[in-house]
Amino acid sequence: MQGKRIVLGVSGGIAAYKSPDLVRRLRERGAEVQVVMTRGATEFVTPLTFQAVSGRSVRTSLWDAAAEAAMGHIELARWADLVLVAPATADFVARLAHGGAEDLLQTLCLATEAPIVVAPSMNRIMWANEATQANIRLLAQRGVHILGPGAGDQACGEIGEGRMLEPQELAQQAESILLPVGPLSARRVLITAGPTRERIDPVRFISNRSSGKMGFAVASAARAAGAEVVLVAGPVSLPTPCGVRRVDVECAADMLTAVTRELPGTDIYISTAAIADYRPAAPAAQKIKKKESTLDLDLERTVDVLATVAARPDRPGFVVGFAAETEAVEQHAREKLLRKNLDVIAANEVGHEKVFDMDDNALIVLWRGGRRELGPASKSELARDFIALIADLYVAYRAACVRDTAQA
Repeated sequence: MQGKRIVLGVSGGIAAYKSPDLVRRLRERGAEVQVVMTRGATEFVTPLTFQAVSGRSVRTSLWDAAAEAAMGHIELARWADLVLVAPATADFVARLAHGGAEDLLQTLCLATEAPIVVAPSMNRIMWANEATQANIRLLAQRGVHILGPGAGDQACGEIGEGRMLEPQELAQQAESILLPVGPLSARRVLITAGPTRERIDPVRFISNRSSGKMGFAVASAARAAGAEVVLVAGPVSLPTPCGVRRVDVECAADMLTAVTRELPGTDIYISTAAIADYRPAAPAAQKIKKKESTLDLDLERTVDVLATVAARPDRPGFVVGFAAETEAVEQHAREKLLRKNLDVIAANEVGHEKVFDMDDNALIVLWRGGRRELGPASKSELARDFIALIADLYVAYRAACVRDTAQA
């Protein structure tokens, strides 16, 4: 991060005591760090501490006459290559999600065009509260990077999710956001992951056992390979991978809408989502009461998102599908590869105690004229190998396009 400029925002949580160490970790990587503290943060750590470790005067007030004579909050917003808020309290997260501008830190977050990263830190019940989760989802949808929180002992004496990630990990993840270099650098990758839910009535739905773990691992690996990554996710309880912009959806129709909206400019589309094939033809407006011994549901086909994308005249240059099969895995996957006009398909065997909710997986990757087996391995390791293969195949595809153009 040599020469990169980071505004470190510190809000008023007990984890602020870790933030001076975070300054040190960021500076070790060559970054310049300007600390901006909220009034609450100064109750936990003094500005003098941050000045000593950062080598820069600390900003604490939007009403600093000397700094604001030159519109200092705008200057800071333009100066930053990255804005990292650690700790980010529940109050700060809420204000950021709803466009608050009551202090210097909130105001510069509204005024900056730099990536914004928040490292939540709060009591486990505050973190689990639906209001907080809604705010986090809203921020993620807007492209704010959410790092953590971790789980463990908390200052309040309880144990659970809500701990701010450790300074070393935050510094590493901030660096990966600023400097993603790899075989997919300057490429835009759109990934779908997780299940969908198709409504039966207001309280029931049809879904499947997909956990989304493989898709989220693929998104993380693609980002680590340097890509700009957009992840369209069905309803799963997984943290957004670092540096990835997440769009949450519920049903197959929602997923198609989101994918269509995000498709322009996409170089590689990877469909790992387990999208429902059928949905109730006429969902009930009210809860269906338990009256009869049986219940018949009239089902209709949902839209085939992958086939729709692959058939578009403006389809991405490279379309990758996944096939979850319980039998004749390779045969069915190859048929799907050809039938849907895909460039690559990754097949895996699923079923009882296989793949779903597990941390390990294995893939058979097929393309026209090629085949490779990956794994078994952890899904994160498998995702890295898979993305490396996709990057190689994409480079070969691009080279072939150039040759075809030259010969035309």
